[in-house]
Amino acid sequence: MQNKKSTSEEYVTRILTDIHDVNPINWDACATENNSEINPFIKHSFLSALEGSGSVSIENGFQPQHILIQNKIGELLACAPLYLKNHSYGEYVFDWNWAKAYENAGGEYYPKLFCGIPFTPVTGPRLLVKKNLGSHKKKEIKKILLSIMINIVEKFDLSSLHMIFPNKSDFEIASKAGFLNRYGQQYHWKNNNYKNFNSFLNELSSRKRKNIKRERNIANNSEIEIKIIEGNDIKNYNWNEFYKLYTLTTDRKWGTAYLNRSFFDLISDSMAKNIVLILGYNNDNLLCGALNFVGNKTLFGRNWVTGSSYPMMHFEICYYRAIEYAINNQLEWVEAGAQGQHKLQRGYLPIKTYSSHWIRNENFRNAIRLYLKDEKRVIDSGINELSKLSPFKLNS
Repeated sequence: MQNKKSTSEEYVTRILTDIHDVNPINWDACATENNSEINPFIKHSFLSALEGSGSVSIENGFQPQHILIQNKIGELLACAPLYLKNHSYGEYVFDWNWAKAYENAGGEYYPKLFCGIPFTPVTGPRLLVKKNLGSHKKKEIKKILLSIMINIVEKFDLSSLHMIFPNKSDFEIASKAGFLNRYGQQYHWKNNNYKNFNSFLNELSSRKRKNIKRERNIANNSEIEIKIIEGNDIKNYNWNEFYKLYTLTTDRKWGTAYLNRSFFDLISDSMAKNIVLILGYNNDNLLCGALNFVGNKTLFGRNWVTGSSYPMMHFEICYYRAIEYAINNQLEWVEAGAQGQHKLQRGYLPIKTYSSHWIRNENFRNAIRLYLKDEKRVIDSGINELSKLSPFKLNS
């Protein structure tokens, strides 16, 4: 697929195979949610770092197909991050069994369309519309974005379209447009106007409070010194150290180092103010750490790296120091990534997440619809049961 352009009576639509072909300021003007700061992962700078570094590329199974909608005078009104994919890696909403079933029935599941942020299980807007448009116009244009995606599926005989981790608003619009609803669950920490970490602990049950204090004592009485480095204070040697541990961590877990070294240079250059490194040192040797991104309301924990196992250090750096950072900087939330029931007893509560799916084959779509109904019951039941295990006092 090449960069393409089509014109309707009111709008001009473009399909871009390179995020760098759109003005970053214009993209970000569409990506801002309401009057709040833009979600860092939907920013042009993050998406362009993925593509510019080659972490996202045709060779890696991602072919950008970003949608732009302009008015007749060329003003960008809306956009959406879209990729043609020949695999399901880097999504965190798993459809491997769908692919297997489709191919066992004689179909070709790949390539498929993916609307979302590669390697990033973070909820945010996916149908990006300039905020100064009225609510009715916004909904109209979001429906057009979805219809363009469906047209791509039809035109190129693709199996499906998947919008991953949309916010609830985009999820509901997709549902009304005939997309199948899928639900998931993560663990997020909520800041209830705590003055400090101890005020957070005071809202927990005695047993959970004692356990966290014990874990923190073990971590902080070790030989590892924890440092928080953020923004322009992050230097090239910090990234060299971090990347070395990043590759060691993925190798040890039989995983894939999706992000290459160039990616970290690019985000450091273009979005330093959104980056927080929490690092554990012994003398001058980096032993472990976590990469976080920060918005105006949320700290997003993204990558934990380590060369070995250090008692309680993962909990301290990824969860407790993240909570302290959020309290000190008056952030409302900490999102500590996908999965992990162990987060629950540390104050991170279950939160529902969303994805939207458009399946071209009617018989397969009906089968997936039945599957998703059963899956939703399991998700709802799980969240309900997990909520009963909250570490907070009953009157908190």
